[in-house]
Amino acid sequence: MLTLFVAILLSGHLYVCAFVVCLQVLLFRELVTVRYHAFFDRIEETIPLFRTTQWMWFFTSIFYAYSEFVVEVLIKSNTKLHSFIDYAQLAPALSFTLYTGTFVLTIATFQPGHIRFQLNQLCWTIVVLCLTVGQLKYIMHNVYNGLIWFTLPILLVITNDVMAYFCGITCGRKLVRRPFMLVSPNKTWEGFIGGGIFTVIIGWYLSRFLAQFAWMTCPTNQFVLFPQKLECEAENIFHEATTYFPSQVFELLPRALVHSFPNVVEICSVDGDATNLTGCTSGATNQRHHHYELALNIVPVQLHAISLSLFASLVAPFGGFLASAIKRAYGIKDFDSIIPGHGGLMDRFDCQMIMALFTWVHYNTFIKITTVSVAKMLYMYKLLPEKDREEFLKRILGDA
Repeated sequence: MLTLFVAILLSGHLYVCAFVVCLQVLLFRELVTVRYHAFFDRIEETIPLFRTTQWMWFFTSIFYAYSEFVVEVLIKSNTKLHSFIDYAQLAPALSFTLYTGTFVLTIATFQPGHIRFQLNQLCWTIVVLCLTVGQLKYIMHNVYNGLIWFTLPILLVITNDVMAYFCGITCGRKLVRRPFMLVSPNKTWEGFIGGGIFTVIIGWYLSRFLAQFAWMTCPTNQFVLFPQKLECEAENIFHEATTYFPSQVFELLPRALVHSFPNVVEICSVDGDATNLTGCTSGATNQRHHHYELALNIVPVQLHAISLSLFASLVAPFGGFLASAIKRAYGIKDFDSIIPGHGGLMDRFDCQMIMALFTWVHYNTFIKITTVSVAKMLYMYKLLPEKDREEFLKRILGDA
């Protein structure tokens, strides 16, 4: 599994995206099959085109999600693809056409006496689409923003899963006997907490390791079949920098304990002047304690890794609890048997989907707040009518 994952990463961004789409297809198949098998006789005898409409909803959702990605990330941001502007403008209309066609066909298949059952099935299809397409809508953005935003979250979830398992089997129910989640009785508080601690620690060092490689950190907007060496000026979050640990934290701890920490410096004010600060000298009568200072040489992405690690530990596992609840509700052990010894893909990727969505939210909130680029401005310029283009150039040249 690990070898396959590394091979896909090294094959290039296009193949990573193709891998994700294949995963979505198989995940959707596994989830909708749960209710299909549970009500097979009723569906086959009374509901025409049931599977057809389900897959039409899936295809429509995929087209809408990824046509927007292709337009925003690949076409708008790549001047070489600006020749496809006319086609790109048709994407929303095509999405709406697919939606209306699927909507009409779904309603047309309603059968008197079975409408409530069909509505329940339609609701289940929509829930599955939210899980498999909605939560993964922006995963392609993560891939093209830099493979580290695709790789790191996946590895953090795997780390949390593995460490929670080992902490559970070694310390489970020795400190807290109460089950952690009733829908997943094998999960323990010790596993949940221990897995979280180890995930934060490993995420701290793993993010620093991945930040060394341009293949991981460089964003791209190229749509190529054969991988090419990536070269870019790495963003500041991938360069080592000196940061200071919040001094307020030390004030909450006993001084004797703080003095035992390595590299912590006590800063004093001289003659009571808070603007005149220096390192405290033992025995100096004119110095008074002001604060403690701890300088850390870190790669800033490590701080973002802490946020991702906490989410992977505290929130992402509930995707697994949802999967356990579904299996318990329908009396199945695994979603499929596609992975020998592990079950189906949903059994392995149940926590990854919401993690991918959080990564995109975190990236756009705290890392890359602006999405404007020269290529996108040129794209918008080409959409302007001639008169507006002239006015735009006049204003630009006038400001210059």
